[in-house]
Amino acid sequence: MKPLKLPLPGPKAKAIVERDHQAISPSYPRGYPFVMDHGKGTEVWDVDGNRFLDMAAGIAVVSTGHSNPKVVKAIQDQAEKFIHISSDFYHENWVKLGEKIDEISPFSEPAVSFMCNSGAESVESAIKLAKNYTGRSQFIGFLGGFHGRTMGALAFTASKAVYREGFFPLMSGVTHVPYPDPYRPILHCKPGVSYGQTVLNYIEDEIFHRIAPANDVAGIIVEPIQGEGGYIVPPDDFFPGLRKICDKYGILLIADEVQSGVGRTGKWWAIEHFGVEPDIITIAKGIASGVPLGIMAARKSITEWEKGTHGNTYGGNPLACAASLATLDLIENGYMENATKVGQYTMNWLNESKQSHPCIGEVRGKGLMIGIDYVVDPETHEPDKNMRDRIVELAFEHGLLLLGCGESTIRLAPPLSTSQAEMEESLMILDYVTDLALDGHV
Repeated sequence: MKPLKLPLPGPKAKAIVERDHQAISPSYPRGYPFVMDHGKGTEVWDVDGNRFLDMAAGIAVVSTGHSNPKVVKAIQDQAEKFIHISSDFYHENWVKLGEKIDEISPFSEPAVSFMCNSGAESVESAIKLAKNYTGRSQFIGFLGGFHGRTMGALAFTASKAVYREGFFPLMSGVTHVPYPDPYRPILHCKPGVSYGQTVLNYIEDEIFHRIAPANDVAGIIVEPIQGEGGYIVPPDDFFPGLRKICDKYGILLIADEVQSGVGRTGKWWAIEHFGVEPDIITIAKGIASGVPLGIMAARKSITEWEKGTHGNTYGGNPLACAASLATLDLIENGYMENATKVGQYTMNWLNESKQSHPCIGEVRGKGLMIGIDYVVDPETHEPDKNMRDRIVELAFEHGLLLLGCGESTIRLAPPLSTSQAEMEESLMILDYVTDLALDGHV
């Protein structure tokens, strides 16, 4: 059935957007004028009553779907008891959440958690812990990486220049290297050498010898699957080789799982797909179904820092902990398996669609973390940002919420509860608006 074009923005949405322009910081990068009223699962409605399918989930945050009844009940029950007590004291759900993170962590030894409010804060915590434990000052990050916009995390973020423009000098001591993107490699590969190994050789042979001596490097911060950078999946040999480098030189491997973690890829943590244990993971987004929560989890053996070395006011917030425990239970008992099942269905559909849509250069991802990369020419892989942006715009007009990432990629990161039927409806709309874009529809 042909999707209907919605009358957007409606009068109520238009009025709220105009008020927003007067009262809210213009620094927020708004995609299009969607003004939400309510949501249920993967479906959302705007203030004018228009229905949409949400393939963005608040940037991979609403992992259990909008207003999941179990999560709502957990928040309500906790709110009736107490909302805040501060990190100077204790409460049981905080401890229970730490115990659950220990249970599902990617470490073979016990895990210790530091609770905060966001992904950027979890990255800041990881930076401080790595410096504290190693006594070193230097770090390695990756081009295309996104780790937050606070001043420490921003030193690692290298996905868009606009995030850094006007804010120099940043935290010193961060050297960036190319992320192992096999579709658009930056470095030249020698014959018989994979691109993953090429990047590893670049770190060890060039960076350590010319810029940052290995014995001064405290940590390497890396996304197991790049998010903002384009939903890029590295070659299978990259992370095992990176782990070996870290072990060789006493460097901490910090996996930024803010977007890729908490069951999104069909495993608790995306790095598990590569058979590697990190030393620290940063967690946020999908951990509490939309209630602000970040966690820095690390091997117990490296977290012997002194009392007062790091802390915050809202750590272990009672509402966030309650929401997180309910979220993790739902993911463990069905939604993570659903992410694998519906994710594979989606990949199959998109690869089939690619055959009739030459603008699709590559489909990549794991679970329900899927990127569709649009190109001018499938042979040269030249990115087509205009095509990507037009498809996102047309999708909105036809009841589908999408977000871009990288230069020319659309990310599919819906709630992990999304059914196959909901995904099929979404993909049918996506195919339809892609045809419109190819036809030059205005």
